[in-house]
Amino acid sequence: IIVAIVLMGNQKSSNNVIAASMLAKVIPLYEQGLYEDAVNGQTAGNIVGLAEIVDKYGNTEYGQTAKIYLANSYLFLNKNQEAFEVYSNYSGSNSLLKAASIAGKAGYFESNEQFAKAADLYKEAVRIDKSNPSNPQYLLRAGKNLLKTGNKREAKTLLETIKNDHKGSTAAQEVDRYLIQAQS
Repeated sequence: IIVAIVLMGNQKSSNNVIAASMLAKVIPLYEQGLYEDAVNGQTAGNIVGLAEIVDKYGNTEYGQTAKIYLANSYLFLNKNQEAFEVYSNYSGSNSLLKAASIAGKAGYFESNEQFAKAADLYKEAVRIDKSNPSNPQYLLRAGKNLLKTGNKREAKTLLETIKNDHKGSTAAQEVDRYLIQAQS
Protein backbone atom coordinates (compact mmCIF):
# COMPACT_ATOMS: atom_id res chain seq x y z
CA ILE A 1 0.00 0.00 0.00
CA ILE A 2 2.83 2.41 0.83
CA VAL A 3 4.48 1.72 -2.55
CA ALA A 4 1.19 2.49 -4.32
CA ILE A 5 0.88 5.79 -2.45
CA VAL A 6 4.46 6.77 -3.35
CA LEU A 7 3.91 5.85 -7.00
CA MET A 8 0.67 7.84 -7.11
CA GLY A 9 2.45 10.83 -5.57
CA ASN A 10 5.25 10.60 -8.12
CA GLN A 11 2.71 10.35 -10.97
CA LYS A 12 0.85 13.41 -9.75
CA SER A 13 4.13 15.32 -9.43
CA SER A 14 5.14 14.27 -12.95
CA ASN A 15 1.74 15.30 -14.30
CA ASN A 16 2.07 18.68 -12.59
CA VAL A 17 5.39 19.26 -14.38
CA ILE A 18 3.80 18.33 -17.71
CA ALA A 19 0.86 20.65 -17.05
CA ALA A 20 3.25 23.48 -16.14
CA SER A 21 5.18 23.00 -19.37
CA MET A 22 2.00 23.00 -21.46
CA LEU A 23 0.62 26.01 -19.63
CA ALA A 24 3.83 27.96 -20.24
CA LYS A 25 3.41 27.41 -23.98
CA VAL A 26 -0.24 28.45 -24.15
CA ILE A 27 -0.14 31.53 -21.90
CA PRO A 28 1.42 33.73 -24.64
CA LEU A 29 -1.66 33.05 -26.80
CA TYR A 30 -3.88 34.11 -23.91
CA GLU A 31 -1.81 37.23 -23.29
CA GLN A 32 -2.06 38.16 -26.98
CA GLY A 33 -5.84 37.96 -26.80
CA LEU A 34 -6.01 34.83 -28.97
CA TYR A 35 -8.55 33.25 -26.66
CA GLU A 36 -9.97 30.72 -29.11
CA ASP A 37 -6.45 29.46 -29.79
CA ALA A 38 -5.69 29.47 -26.06
CA VAL A 39 -8.75 27.32 -25.41
CA ASN A 40 -8.23 24.89 -28.29
CA GLY A 41 -4.47 25.06 -28.87
CA GLN A 42 -2.55 25.40 -32.10
CA THR A 43 -1.55 22.24 -33.94
CA ALA A 44 0.92 24.14 -36.14
CA GLY A 45 2.77 25.42 -33.09
CA ASN A 46 2.38 22.15 -31.21
CA ILE A 47 0.59 24.03 -28.45
CA VAL A 48 -1.95 22.16 -26.36
CA GLY A 49 -5.04 24.20 -25.49
CA LEU A 50 -6.25 25.07 -22.05
CA ALA A 51 -9.30 22.82 -22.40
CA GLU A 52 -7.11 19.78 -22.97
CA ILE A 53 -4.72 20.72 -20.16
CA VAL A 54 -7.68 20.99 -17.78
CA ASP A 55 -9.16 17.75 -19.09
CA LYS A 56 -5.95 15.73 -18.70
CA TYR A 57 -4.21 17.46 -15.81
CA GLY A 58 -6.98 19.32 -13.97
CA ASN A 59 -6.22 17.35 -10.81
CA THR A 60 -2.76 18.92 -10.55
CA GLU A 61 -1.94 22.38 -9.22
CA TYR A 62 -0.94 23.70 -12.67
CA GLY A 63 -4.04 22.07 -14.11
CA GLN A 64 -6.03 24.10 -11.58
CA THR A 65 -4.19 27.23 -12.72
CA ALA A 66 -5.13 26.37 -16.30
CA LYS A 67 -8.77 26.34 -15.17
CA ILE A 68 -8.62 30.03 -14.30
CA TYR A 69 -7.06 30.89 -17.67
CA LEU A 70 -9.66 28.71 -19.41
CA ALA A 71 -12.57 30.31 -17.57
CA ASN A 72 -11.21 33.80 -18.29
CA SER A 73 -10.82 32.86 -21.96
CA TYR A 74 -14.43 31.71 -22.07
CA LEU A 75 -15.49 35.05 -20.60
CA PHE A 76 -13.61 36.94 -23.30
CA LEU A 77 -15.33 34.71 -25.88
CA ASN A 78 -18.74 35.52 -24.33
CA LYS A 79 -19.21 31.92 -23.23
CA ASN A 80 -20.39 32.90 -19.77
CA GLN A 81 -22.01 29.61 -18.80
CA GLU A 82 -18.87 27.66 -19.69
CA ALA A 83 -16.77 30.15 -17.74
CA PHE A 84 -19.03 29.81 -14.70
CA GLU A 85 -18.77 26.02 -14.78
CA VAL A 86 -14.97 26.10 -14.94
CA TYR A 87 -14.72 28.70 -12.16
CA SER A 88 -17.02 26.51 -10.07
CA ASN A 89 -14.73 23.53 -10.55
CA TYR A 90 -11.57 25.28 -9.29
CA SER A 91 -10.15 23.38 -6.32
CA GLY A 92 -6.50 24.44 -6.26
CA SER A 93 -4.60 25.61 -3.22
CA ASN A 94 -3.50 29.03 -4.53
CA SER A 95 -5.47 31.59 -2.53
CA LEU A 96 -5.27 34.28 -5.23
CA LEU A 97 -6.66 31.91 -7.84
CA LYS A 98 -9.33 30.68 -5.44
CA ALA A 99 -10.42 34.29 -4.95
CA ALA A 100 -10.32 34.82 -8.74
CA SER A 101 -12.57 31.81 -9.26
CA ILE A 102 -15.08 33.15 -6.73
CA ALA A 103 -14.93 36.62 -8.31
CA GLY A 104 -15.43 34.99 -11.70
CA LYS A 105 -18.61 33.36 -10.43
CA ALA A 106 -19.67 36.74 -9.04
CA GLY A 107 -19.19 38.27 -12.47
CA TYR A 108 -21.46 35.61 -13.92
CA PHE A 109 -24.24 36.50 -11.49
CA GLU A 110 -23.63 40.20 -12.07
CA SER A 111 -24.03 39.74 -15.84
CA ASN A 112 -27.31 37.92 -15.14
CA GLU A 113 -28.51 40.82 -12.96
CA GLN A 114 -28.41 38.76 -9.77
CA PHE A 115 -26.74 41.62 -7.94
CA ALA A 116 -27.18 40.43 -4.34
CA LYS A 117 -25.60 37.05 -5.15
CA ALA A 118 -22.80 38.79 -7.04
CA ALA A 119 -22.10 41.12 -4.10
CA ASP A 120 -21.98 38.20 -1.67
CA LEU A 121 -19.47 36.34 -3.84
CA TYR A 122 -17.24 39.40 -4.30
CA LYS A 123 -17.20 39.81 -0.50
CA GLU A 124 -16.35 36.12 -0.15
CA ALA A 125 -13.45 36.57 -2.59
CA VAL A 126 -12.07 39.37 -0.40
CA ARG A 127 -12.12 37.11 2.67
CA ILE A 128 -9.94 34.44 1.02
CA ASP A 129 -6.66 36.35 1.38
CA LYS A 130 -6.39 39.74 3.09
CA SER A 131 -3.22 40.60 1.12
CA ASN A 132 -4.73 39.92 -2.31
CA PRO A 133 -3.98 42.91 -4.57
CA SER A 134 -7.36 42.38 -6.28
CA ASN A 135 -9.31 42.97 -3.05
CA PRO A 136 -9.94 46.69 -3.69
CA GLN A 137 -11.47 45.81 -7.07
CA TYR A 138 -13.56 43.05 -5.51
CA LEU A 139 -14.77 45.47 -2.83
CA LEU A 140 -15.66 48.03 -5.49
CA ARG A 141 -17.59 45.46 -7.52
CA ALA A 142 -19.39 44.31 -4.35
CA GLY A 143 -20.25 47.93 -3.51
CA LYS A 144 -21.57 48.63 -7.01
CA ASN A 145 -23.74 45.51 -6.89
CA LEU A 146 -25.06 46.45 -3.46
CA LEU A 147 -26.02 49.86 -4.82
CA LYS A 148 -28.02 48.11 -7.53
CA THR A 149 -29.90 46.17 -4.85
CA GLY A 150 -30.62 49.37 -2.92
CA ASN A 151 -28.43 48.40 0.02
CA LYS A 152 -26.72 51.77 0.30
CA ARG A 153 -25.56 51.35 3.89
CA GLU A 154 -23.49 48.22 3.25
CA ALA A 155 -22.28 49.62 -0.07
CA LYS A 156 -21.07 52.76 1.72
CA THR A 157 -19.20 50.65 4.29
CA LEU A 158 -17.36 48.68 1.59
CA LEU A 159 -16.61 51.78 -0.46
CA GLU A 160 -15.23 53.60 2.58
CA THR A 161 -13.00 50.59 3.24
CA ILE A 162 -11.48 51.09 -0.20
CA LYS A 163 -11.01 54.80 0.41
CA ASN A 164 -9.42 54.29 3.83
CA ASP A 165 -7.48 51.04 3.47
CA HIS A 166 -6.58 50.89 -0.24
CA LYS A 167 -5.73 54.51 -1.08
CA GLY A 168 -3.18 53.69 -3.78
CA SER A 169 -5.40 51.28 -5.69
CA THR A 170 -7.13 51.98 -8.99
CA ALA A 171 -10.43 51.19 -7.25
CA ALA A 172 -9.77 54.11 -4.86
CA GLN A 173 -9.68 56.44 -7.85
CA GLU A 174 -13.25 55.44 -8.77
CA VAL A 175 -14.77 55.16 -5.31
CA ASP A 176 -15.92 58.76 -4.78
CA ARG A 177 -18.58 58.67 -7.50
CA TYR A 178 -20.10 55.53 -5.97
CA LEU A 179 -19.89 56.97 -2.45
CA ILE A 180 -22.02 59.87 -3.68
CA GLN A 181 -24.65 57.36 -4.85
CA ALA A 182 -24.45 55.53 -1.52
CA GLN A 183 -25.01 58.74 0.43
CA SER A 184 -27.95 60.02 -1.64
